[in-house]
Amino acid sequence: MLKNHLWAVAALTTLASASSFAADLPGKGVTVTPIQSTISEETFQTQLVSKALEKLGYDVQPIREVDYNVGYTTIAAGDATFTAVNWVPLHDAMYKAAGGDKVFYREGTYVTGAAQGYLIDKKTAEKYHITNIDQLKDPKIAKLFDTNGDGKADLTGCTPGWGCEAALNEQLKAYGLEKTVTHNQGNYSAMIADTITRYKEGKPIFYYTWTPYWVSDVLVPGKDVLWMQVPFSVIPGDKNADTTLPNGKNYGFKVNTMHIVANKKFAEANPAAAKLFAIMKLPLKDINAQNSAMHAGQSSQADIANQTDGWIKAHQATFDGWVKEAAAAAK
Repeated sequence: MLKNHLWAVAALTTLASASSFAADLPGKGVTVTPIQSTISEETFQTQLVSKALEKLGYDVQPIREVDYNVGYTTIAAGDATFTAVNWVPLHDAMYKAAGGDKVFYREGTYVTGAAQGYLIDKKTAEKYHITNIDQLKDPKIAKLFDTNGDGKADLTGCTPGWGCEAALNEQLKAYGLEKTVTHNQGNYSAMIADTITRYKEGKPIFYYTWTPYWVSDVLVPGKDVLWMQVPFSVIPGDKNADTTLPNGKNYGFKVNTMHIVANKKFAEANPAAAKLFAIMKLPLKDINAQNSAMHAGQSSQADIANQTDGWIKAHQATFDGWVKEAAAAAK
């Protein structure tokens, strides 16, 4: 009888403690709406933030997919809460156009070392001694990368609305390549699939890509393809642009960082979420690995959820540390 009584008291105490903890969660009763682009490879890093917010008690809605510029204006208006894929400096113009620091909260750096630029297959590069995109001014060199018979090099480029298309267009114009290079813009996934097929057929390829993304695990820089340098720095809206690396080489783009950007009013009203956004860090190599798994066929929403949970389990102490530090910021 006494044993049952003690068990009941212990159970009630545990239940009370759990209820008290739930009531103490800083996100209780607050709805959060994440946003990302239509690039499904961004879901992993977005879900990771969502999972941490859920641990803080926030009611996290399903991810909304929109073009980047729409995403920034939506967050600025308060119709969405955050994006985990703000690229700096690639998205600077969109960020500023939507209101910049006046309407957005951006603290900390989520991902470092994100590279981008132009690449060609190593075989063609070495055979014709091609190292710089400027060499494609030569119609004979440009014709090597012609895929449709018009005599111009075909660049597998950027999907309109991503931000990179403006940079590529301005660079091609500044380098005097518009007469010999066609910037193909459209569905990047479909275009890069065609590019990889051409490579497997032994044909020359010329494309734009970025990291983190699965393409560089299939077409490995240094082994299958080579990054091309540019003659000088060109960044839209920046007359004093300098994309030269410390080693003196210039691939046309600064190494980007990625940040979590949130609605400023939301961040000010939710110090726990704001702290979380500021302290989370995700290694680029881990995004590459997850993206590669998606490319290998594990790309369903259930797969991505499992991959996110797997990452958390493998880095449980780090994940729990983020949540604990974030929760402490609310007190």
